[in-house]
Amino acid sequence: MTIKLELLSVADRGACPQELSFGSLFSDHMFTQHYDENVGWHSATIEPLHDFTLHPAASVLHYGQEIFEGLKAYRRPDGGINLFRPDQSVARFNASAERMVMPRVDEQSHLEAIKQLVLADQAWVPDQSGSSLYIRPAMFATTPQLGLGAASSYKHFIIACSVGPFFKEGFNPVSVYVSDVIRRAVKGGVGEAKTGGNYAAALFMGEQAVNKGYSQVLWLDAIEGRYVEEVGAMNICFVRKDGTIVTPALTGSILGGITRDSVLKLAPALGYPVREETLDIEVVLSEIDSGKITEVFGCGTAAIISPIGRLAYKGRDYVINDFESGPVAQHLFGELTSIQYGTSEDRFSWVQAIS
Repeated sequence: MTIKLELLSVADRGACPQELSFGSLFSDHMFTQHYDENVGWHSATIEPLHDFTLHPAASVLHYGQEIFEGLKAYRRPDGGINLFRPDQSVARFNASAERMVMPRVDEQSHLEAIKQLVLADQAWVPDQSGSSLYIRPAMFATTPQLGLGAASSYKHFIIACSVGPFFKEGFNPVSVYVSDVIRRAVKGGVGEAKTGGNYAAALFMGEQAVNKGYSQVLWLDAIEGRYVEEVGAMNICFVRKDGTIVTPALTGSILGGITRDSVLKLAPALGYPVREETLDIEVVLSEIDSGKITEVFGCGTAAIISPIGRLAYKGRDYVINDFESGPVAQHLFGELTSIQYGTSEDRFSWVQAIS
């Protein structure tokens, strides 16, 4: 794939601000390409960030045929830039595309587009502690048609934004509300695809949780409302008293998180056994009460590692580790971020240096 470059002049480009929130400070450029069933992918361009124009009958607006991804670029101490496991992100993008009956992208071309976009906007890769450039690839159906069926044309685009910590609490524990009535995804559905409908389904309960003073929602399985699945923005892990890290097994309704996979590979190298299990929420909460579970944390691209200090379920709060960050979560966070920022050995070859 040849990417046409339409870059702003140096004088017109913005700069990464010092004060960073999450998801609202977008860099100067974007990548776009288009798909038509009789042509395939074409017109790959990196150009100034701009709005899209859509026909009001575009399939995405009526039938939700849309996917997205998330990955990060990190500023090394020497000023260079690292991408963390971008190959896994690209592979998951195509897995989501297949589930949503959308065309695959060429993985090497997609990765090259990410690298070129980051290099074009490298001034937006921040150097503050805990900051990064969040990269959002996405694809949506553009065919103007009213009638259920896979579209014949699509737009694939990549944007980026400078970000600080995902939670305003930073690495301090957050509170999570366990949804005991509303469900998000079901086995056999699209829960394991990174598609907007999953997140739209989470909004109702998410707003209620925030209004009650909680940062996120923990979802249970949709069949029995009994088994732990994932938190809205991240997978979830539990640390038992013997140091074993346990996370819900992937069942088809849980997103296969790249950070989750990184934790499962990194933890044993640090001396923590790992297990993937079916976890009954009642058992989990009783083990928090008894002290058998000593820590709970979330893991995801946006949050990296986020300690959870409180779970709320059916009118009761369960406090974990006196609402303090635990040593296992701290250890994993330190080791994982040191790999991402290039300050320690990358023993798993997860990092791709692009400058």
